[in-house]
Amino acid sequence: MIDSRAVIDPSAKLASDVAVGPWSLIGPDVEIGAGTVVGPHVVIKGPTTIGKNNKIFQFASVGEDCQDKKYAGEPTKLVIGDNNIIREGVTIHRGTVQDAGVTQVGSDNLFMAYAHVAHDCIVGDHVIMANNTAIAGHVHVGDWAVLGGFTAVHQFCHIGAHVMCGTSTVVLKDIPDYIMANGNTAAPHGINVEGLRRRGFSADAIANLRRAYKIIYRKKLTIAQALVELRELAESCPEVLSLIHSIELSSRGIIR
Repeated sequence: MIDSRAVIDPSAKLASDVAVGPWSLIGPDVEIGAGTVVGPHVVIKGPTTIGKNNKIFQFASVGEDCQDKKYAGEPTKLVIGDNNIIREGVTIHRGTVQDAGVTQVGSDNLFMAYAHVAHDCIVGDHVIMANNTAIAGHVHVGDWAVLGGFTAVHQFCHIGAHVMCGTSTVVLKDIPDYIMANGNTAAPHGINVEGLRRRGFSADAIANLRRAYKIIYRKKLTIAQALVELRELAESCPEVLSLIHSIELSSRGIIR
């Protein structure tokens, strides 16, 4: 399962069925769970923990020192869950002590070729980052978000759950849950209706989320005024609560 041309540090902990391709390098303080496949020419540095049944393709760099100029070699971490696909040339960096010291990636995500996850990012589950998408340091990406190719996200931004960003979107502010966004810079373009339908959201929930979108973006209300109306709507639609929370937690302000 491990090619003789791979270089694996003796302190690395690999489950018995982990496969490693030729010319890959796995450094110290790396743990890799059962069923994970590491292709050829992959570099994995620690401290990094990778869960089960991940597939890492050639030329990916996982767990490397971050590109923050403040980084001074501290033993920060990268934690990756299960069932992720990490395609060619993807880069995922460890955290910094200026944040929690860890970059976190959930499970069932797809990182297409040359996607970049910077230091201290938190990526949820079922996320798709298409080719050449880059998220800067301290970015949070919610579950089921889809970031189209060449999307660029500024540091400290939050991308909500079920968000969809179009190709080449430039994100400088937070995007609340369920929103479709596109453009340079990102502007809202309605609720991600098709994505919600595919994930089993009811017709009533989608209709209420559309009403919520109009409250935020069509009634010319302040955020404080919009939140008052959203809370009333949330009494009959719990999905709106998630939208409210994503707005209330915004530190950079939401896209307008």
